[in-house]
Amino acid sequence: MNIYPLLYGYTPAVAQHFEDHPLPDARERGRVVRVDRNLLLVAVGPDLLHLPYPLSGETAMTGDWVWIGPNRAGGRQILGVLPRRSELSRKRAFEDSSAAQVLAANMDMVGVVVPVDRPLTHNRLERTLVAAWDSGATPLVIITKADLAAVADDVVGKVILQAAGVAVVTTSAENGDGIDELLAHIPASGTIVLLGPSGAGKSTLINALVGRDVQDTGEVRSGDFKGKHTTTSRALVPLPNGTVLMDTPGVRGFGLFDAEDGIGEMFGDVEVLAGQCRFSDCAHQGEPGCAVQEAIADGVLEERRWHNYQKLQRELAALARRSDAAAQRAYQREWHQKVVAAGKSQRWAERETVERKEGPGSRGRGRKRR
Repeated sequence: MNIYPLLYGYTPAVAQHFEDHPLPDARERGRVVRVDRNLLLVAVGPDLLHLPYPLSGETAMTGDWVWIGPNRAGGRQILGVLPRRSELSRKRAFEDSSAAQVLAANMDMVGVVVPVDRPLTHNRLERTLVAAWDSGATPLVIITKADLAAVADDVVGKVILQAAGVAVVTTSAENGDGIDELLAHIPASGTIVLLGPSGAGKSTLINALVGRDVQDTGEVRSGDFKGKHTTTSRALVPLPNGTVLMDTPGVRGFGLFDAEDGIGEMFGDVEVLAGQCRFSDCAHQGEPGCAVQEAIADGVLEERRWHNYQKLQRELAALARRSDAAAQRAYQREWHQKVVAAGKSQRWAERETVERKEGPGSRGRGRKRR
């Protein structure tokens, strides 16, 4: 079996991962560099090869590690895809389904790119950080275009407060500021995926990190801060120091997919507060002894943050119901019972009102005798 260094993040830990998942007839190890329409661009040692999708029917994504073996024609083929050690997923955009769209695989860090030349969207940042935590990788907030806005310090301060527990790096690709600090956060031979909206400066940042233009860049409209999608596919870009970058097309929407662990990481303080309420079944809507509402009233918990937490929980619950037919049926039965109970309560309330006005036994008055 040929084993040689790869330029795309091959480390002793990855080598052991291959050893733990052997395949018959597998002779070489590779990593998917880019997914094209009908072929995969795979790094196999010093070579970049276009290979068909795995015959096993497995789905391969940019960043996947794969076993390579001979085919009947004497060429190479992908025999299998190794289990992913990390995976960044989202619910497929604009689809009413529970299917996941995998954006990146086997990354060590998720760089959440926040440009300072546009208003900061707090809910979007929290949502993206939840997905980053849930991926199994380490989140890192990367502030870009710090040289373009006088409000950079204000944006940085707000991001640091909102992304508590996540490292924040401020960069200016035009001036080269923050590049060395950013590289220092990435593990040796580690892979980082850059995630952010179109026009956020991801491609410009990659060019600054590589030291030459490897990605096209585009202008951003000043009116709505929208830019052209200069990155149209996900691809790995190796750096001379062994770091591997993955750029992604601008993401407009980010529907969470099975991100309970990520919510626990991002909103741990909120969940701790919810557990301190006087009643275990507290709905946090004005009950006595509600620690959540007390924290909001005291300014300890931002009301916007609490509402966003609830929104994300509802989103995950709805996704779980769609993916679990039994849970969906149970939800429908529970909803029907609530409707019936509400109707009974309303009728009893009407009867009590009549009795108070007309006296006991008034419910039977006025009926015609047969």
